[in-house]
Amino acid sequence: MAFLKTESPAPLRVTPGTFVPLSYPIFRALMAVSFASNIGTWVQNVGSSWLMTSLAPSPLMVSLIQTAGNLPYFLLGLLAGTLADITDRRRLLIVAQVWMLVSAGSLGVLTLFHLTTPWILLGMSFS
Repeated sequence: MAFLKTESPAPLRVTPGTFVPLSYPIFRALMAVSFASNIGTWVQNVGSSWLMTSLAPSPLMVSLIQTAGNLPYFLLGLLAGTLADITDRRRLLIVAQVWMLVSAGSLGVLTLFHLTTPWILLGMSFS
């Protein structure tokens, strides 16, 4: 009469809440830095599009800014995923963020001194 045997139910698994990761200081720091980096990237995208309208008001050139900003994700996504799997992710993240900082900073300096051309802006938006 095995079918009459009652087994105790499996213990309930408690799932952590949505904000539990925020209790870790390193996660809070990474989240804050990621938030700041994304805001900077969005501001740069809007500023680049706006600058292109004054450098070359052609709709094609303005749309190429958006293409140049998003094309690296499409072209380099698989390579970046592979690098993230085989290298130290922390170091890769730092290198990527420093590269973005240098690229945005140099574009800012070139624009400040009125040395930015449409093609330089496209190249810097691609990186």
